[in-house]
Amino acid sequence: MDIEKLLRELMVLQEGHFLLNSGLHSKYYFQKFRILENPDATSSLCSIIVEKYRGKDIEWVIGPTTGGIIIAFEVARQLGVHSGFAEERDGKRVVGRGFDIGDKRVLLVDDVMTTGKSIVETLDAIHQKGGEVAGVAVLIDRSVEKLPFTPFAVYKRAVENFSPDECPLCKSGIQLQKLGGA
Repeated sequence: MDIEKLLRELMVLQEGHFLLNSGLHSKYYFQKFRILENPDATSSLCSIIVEKYRGKDIEWVIGPTTGGIIIAFEVARQLGVHSGFAEERDGKRVVGRGFDIGDKRVLLVDDVMTTGKSIVETLDAIHQKGGEVAGVAVLIDRSVEKLPFTPFAVYKRAVENFSPDECPLCKSGIQLQKLGGA
């Protein structure tokens, strides 16, 4: 499967001048909800994660809210195990809702990783609940920073982000777009 071609066809991978939720600017934008709205694409991309972790004694798949919930559900469904999520409560991420992950092997999954912040928070939440992290996997890894973990990525493209003051796209006069959450 040509993953980049699929991401472009679904309008997931877009090129231009984008304002990210972090306030930074980027030449590339990954509109993850174009994957998540398409059950066939979601299932197909999640199957790549499943093949990587099949036979690794995974007992739970946990993802951070929001998109990570869908990825966790689909990967867990294909593996035949439980799924759950880590949500924000009182300024921190927790695995709640009675998800019994204590002493269980947990695969942490997410949709798009930029800074790794939600994954680090979810790792902490899994450890707080007594789960053993057996792996970290994402559909798309666009990170450029050195992270305290090495995720498995279905698609990897390091994307440089710019502060508004130093953005070469702004200096070139390319119109800024805000896509997320719209």
